[in-house]
Amino acid sequence: MSKTSRIATDGSGSPLGQNPFGTLRADGLPQQTPPQAATGEGATTGMGGGTPAAPKKNRGRVEIRREKGGRGGKTVTTVSGFVGIGLPEKEELAKRMQKACGAGGTVKDGVIEIQGDKRTEVAKILAAAGFQPVMAGG
Repeated sequence: MSKTSRIATDGSGSPLGQNPFGTLRADGLPQQTPPQAATGEGATTGMGGGTPAAPKKNRGRVEIRREKGGRGGKTVTTVSGFVGIGLPEKEELAKRMQKACGAGGTVKDGVIEIQGDKRTEVAKILAAAGFQPVMAGG
């Protein structure tokens, strides 16, 4: 290979080619509002201790179950059926539930698990977050 066929990596020389996104335009796309302006974050500083802004009206139905089977007789409250939220938000919800219930918990395979029978406390937190909690099972 000769030296003339090599591509310079020090920033000198010609660019590597055309930018495939160079001809794309944003014409006709909806305008996005900044997250702070839409949720009102920062507007509650000093008043009320930072209560969150109003959550979305309906973020979907989630099922709350009390399970004992396969857990050595221990009772666990599980929350499943989340649609459209990722692992970081599930972990944040699990932290809030653990703190409110005074119990341990985790997120396994997309299901939030809280130690003990804490269905009513978990339902309150989920309703405040905009979900529609449903007690499933017996």
